[in-house]
Amino acid sequence: MSTNGNVIKLFVSVKNKDRESKEQLELDENGVISDKFYAKNTQRAILLTSIDSYKIAEENGIKAEFSSLGENILMDLNPYHLTIGDIITIGEVILEITHNCTLCKSLAKVDAKLPEILKNDRGIFAKTLKNGTIKINDKIIIKDKGKK
Repeated sequence: MSTNGNVIKLFVSVKNKDRESKEQLELDENGVISDKFYAKNTQRAILLTSIDSYKIAEENGIKAEFSSLGENILMDLNPYHLTIGDIITIGEVILEITHNCTLCKSLAKVDAKLPEILKNDRGIFAKTLKNGTIKINDKIIIKDKGKK
C-alpha cells in the first residue's frame, strides 16, 4: 500500500522556550538537528502528527494550537495505522516508524481531557534512514509493509 499527503507545518523543541515553527527541518540519524531532543533517543527522534488529531480535539470541544501535541511534522494524512518498520518518505528524507507515541503529562496542560481523547491518535515516532531536508508542502509517501 502507498499513501500520499503533504507536510502542513514543521516544529522544533527549544530549551526553555515554546516550540518554534520552521520552514524546513534538517534531519540526520540522530533526529531533527537543532531540536532539544536531538541525539537523545533515536527511537523517539521525530514525532509525526496528523491534522486529524487536532480535529478530534476540536470535535471534543478542545482548541489546541498546532505544535501543542509536541510534533515535529504535522501532516494532512493519518499515519496512525502504521506499524514498526513501515517506511515514510518526506521530500528527500526516508523515515522508519519506531513506535506509537505514548501520552505525556504535557497534553493535560492543554486540557485535562486531551490525554484520554488522543490516547491512540496523538502521533507516531520515527527514526531517520536517509538524511536530508524536509520543507513545508513536501510530498509524503507512506509505504507500509502490508502486514496482515
